[in-house]
Amino acid sequence: MDKIKILWADDEIDLLKPHILFLETKGFEVTAVTNGAEAVEEATDKFYSLIFLDENMPGMTGLETLYKIKRIRPEVPVVMITKSEEEMVMEDAIGSQISDYLIKPVNPKQILLTVKKLVDTKRLVSEKITLNYQQDFRELSMSVNEQLNAEEWMDVYRKLVHWDIELEKSDDETMKDVLVTQKSEANSNFSRFVENNYVDWINDPDNAPLMSPRLLSKKLIPLLDNGKPTVFLLIDNLRYDQWRIMQPKFSELFNIKDDSTYFSILPTATNYARNSIFTGMMPSEIAKRYPKLWVNDEDEGGKNLNEQEFIGEYLKRARKDIRFSYNKITNLEAGKSLVDNASNILNNDLAVVIYNFVDLLSHVRTEMQVLKELAEDEPAYRSLTFSWFEHSPLYDFLKKVASKKVNLVLTTDHGSVRVKRPSKIIGDRNTTTNLRYKQGKNLNFDAKAVLHVKEPDDILLPAPFVSSSYVFAKEDNYFVYPNNYNYYVNFFKDTFQHGGISLEEMIIPVITMESKGS
Repeated sequence: MDKIKILWADDEIDLLKPHILFLETKGFEVTAVTNGAEAVEEATDKFYSLIFLDENMPGMTGLETLYKIKRIRPEVPVVMITKSEEEMVMEDAIGSQISDYLIKPVNPKQILLTVKKLVDTKRLVSEKITLNYQQDFRELSMSVNEQLNAEEWMDVYRKLVHWDIELEKSDDETMKDVLVTQKSEANSNFSRFVENNYVDWINDPDNAPLMSPRLLSKKLIPLLDNGKPTVFLLIDNLRYDQWRIMQPKFSELFNIKDDSTYFSILPTATNYARNSIFTGMMPSEIAKRYPKLWVNDEDEGGKNLNEQEFIGEYLKRARKDIRFSYNKITNLEAGKSLVDNASNILNNDLAVVIYNFVDLLSHVRTEMQVLKELAEDEPAYRSLTFSWFEHSPLYDFLKKVASKKVNLVLTTDHGSVRVKRPSKIIGDRNTTTNLRYKQGKNLNFDAKAVLHVKEPDDILLPAPFVSSSYVFAKEDNYFVYPNNYNYYVNFFKDTFQHGGISLEEMIIPVITMESKGS
């Protein structure tokens, strides 16, 4: 590996020779100059990983030198060294974007620490993350091969998400590949776990993990009695890893009281999972109770057009005589309107906000090549989500929410998984089109790739036809018809889809917060 090159400018450079020799014994290459003009010339002609500048040099001062160097090499960290402890000098240096500030006299170890912090941090962090993951790898591998319960699976998934995000900071591609394999193994075992337990959960909810129909009763209703307005924010199709990278922004505005997860029902699709949340019922129960409001997959029209009515009915059954508002945000203008009306919205006891951008992003990414390239994999998809959030009207709205004494519940209806393996399926013309689940008659499929539910009533799903059944894709499989097979295989491979069984789709965030100072 090439030596790290350091430029040091000081008119008393001879007095600093012991420091320079010390750095050279540590493997760094140091070029010494005695004035600002020489420093600017060196920085122009050569690349240095770090520059030390004396603040008080004759001729061109340290600050003047800093200004010229930053115009030439804005990316290079510069450390100002001075005898002065005047606040104004420090503020000028900081305002000029120095990376660190040292007061003379400095000792060699202090200099070495600064060098490592500014130019060697990435390597040190990468090595530490790799070491920590290696230590955790064995325990995780043992866990995913044990007979875990639902809570333990949620814990495993949170750990996998943690390492997925941490290893982004590492240069160790081998460890990243190891994690990909470990996640794949976990998803395989998780799919078997769901296959073995899902019917029991649906028919015995008291002994099941928290799932969509009970989300409001467990996470929202208790907050409505504490005397503060509550905002229930549902970001459609938000994965737990996407929440984790947005979390620091939320932490600036809110105190996070409970960071947890719950299980989406099957299909992990908006028209099933979200209606289940807002009614407190399973889909077949909704279809029976509200036959005019429930819309089947094969029916025309939107599948989530009656949420406001469902919420109102739910609150009545829960005996909550409160004022509530409902806002569904599907475009930028609606988002700006949400911000403009924040004060009125927060005058209600409960404000329900549905934000559809992330779901829209996953669908548009499938269809647009440029977005596929921008969000090529999970880290890029997370990054794009964070960039959107940071500059979105939603973030502006949350700033206004945080200025009041409120509760905030952030959640989603389902997640999505990056699909990689095509699985052939055959059905009639009434078979649903979703890539991760199918509902229809006489379905023909690869049994290894799916969970097949022959009797929809076993898991409380509607059966539009007498012989209807459901299949759910497991792990990272996606359904493709034999007609024009190769085209659709390539078109949908590596896209983010939902509806089936995977950690990413089923284990999803539900976060309880309160504004700071509440």
